[in-house]
Amino acid sequence: MKPLFISLVSLMVAAAAGAVPNVVLIVSDDQGYADISCYPHPDEIQTPNLDRIAREGARMTSGYASCPVCAPTRAGLLTGRYHQRFGFYTAADSRAGLPRSETTLAEVLGDHGYATGAFGKWHLGYAPPFRPLERGFDTFYGFLGHGGHDYFDLAISDDVRSIYRNRSPIDDSGYLTRNITKEAIAFIEENRDRPLFAYVPYNAVHNPLQAPQDYVRRYASPDPQRSIYLAMLAIMDEGVGAILDTLDRLDLSHNTLVIFLSDNGGARGTTANNGALRNFKHSVYEGGLRVPFLARWPERIPAGTVSDEPVISIDVFSTVLAAAGIEPPDELQLDSRDMLPALAGRLDRPLHEALYWNWIDKDSDTGWAIRKGRWKLLADKGGIELYDLEADIGETRNLASNRSMIVQTLLAEYKNWQSQLRPRIRRQR
Repeated sequence: MKPLFISLVSLMVAAAAGAVPNVVLIVSDDQGYADISCYPHPDEIQTPNLDRIAREGARMTSGYASCPVCAPTRAGLLTGRYHQRFGFYTAADSRAGLPRSETTLAEVLGDHGYATGAFGKWHLGYAPPFRPLERGFDTFYGFLGHGGHDYFDLAISDDVRSIYRNRSPIDDSGYLTRNITKEAIAFIEENRDRPLFAYVPYNAVHNPLQAPQDYVRRYASPDPQRSIYLAMLAIMDEGVGAILDTLDRLDLSHNTLVIFLSDNGGARGTTANNGALRNFKHSVYEGGLRVPFLARWPERIPAGTVSDEPVISIDVFSTVLAAAGIEPPDELQLDSRDMLPALAGRLDRPLHEALYWNWIDKDSDTGWAIRKGRWKLLADKGGIELYDLEADIGETRNLASNRSMIVQTLLAEYKNWQSQLRPRIRRQR
């Protein structure tokens, strides 16, 4: 215990001197690429607080989730690894849980003296060994799984649907998005004098579509479901604003790394809008993978930065550790890359040689993609397709038939990556 105590004291002194940043990681659920007003958007979208992160920091225009569904993205986000390496491909794999062999970002930060809290949707296992407090978090408020949760009915039900505070289910009330914000703010206030990691995975704007009627009435969309979606988005954006205001009030903003992203592309069934991107969640076209992705850290990220460097959700892991000055444990085989040089315009080569996706299973011949530079090769539900994303972000012109050499090169690179993966994990009975 003595070395840990010394480390904690040293870290608190460094934090007081402004040397060690706080980290606030905010994740939205199924948010459309065009459902944020600092990106190209329809007129009805106004997200002033998310826009503030971009205005005071960076907006990434080629930011990706590592999966077109939510649980695998969360598994990669918290491990810094392609989740297929440990067999986590689909939302259903959350029933098996994030394998205990994997090290989470919370565990690494906790080992270096950070206070760690998770607030919202877990979706990485609901059996006791896989719950947040067993995976590096000191504090938890939220639900364990599966995809969505009723926003108003917060009574104790079963292991999956109950709202938890730490290890115990609780009877709660209110509107879930607002509760998540309130709990995250309380955690920040309680830990203002030491380095903190607040992981805030909202379940908004995932179905069911539910919002307070006074908010729904603010929107006059011809589609009543869209009006509810917009109300849900507005309440989440207000929550982000309340978190940013808390950092201001506690004089923590200048040395807090705030990262925001969606866990996958917008969902068709909730009226999400992906703008010019093709398709929706559950697809390896851009509409399933390319997401709003923002970062703010006044001490290191120039305000108003716009970066088109391809980055992916797993990069959050290395970015946070680099910001904190923490070397990752030697045994971790990370796929993550530090995004900070890209956001500062200091890259002399691509951050990633290529980005990869597979959300079906190791040897599946569909549901996969690779992006390398401007080129993207994929198999969604049919044959192999090739797109030039710099000229055709909407993936409207399949060039596979007349760019055979590029197809062969990218296919060989994908196959090499695929050979390193594990088959899907299965729930232990």
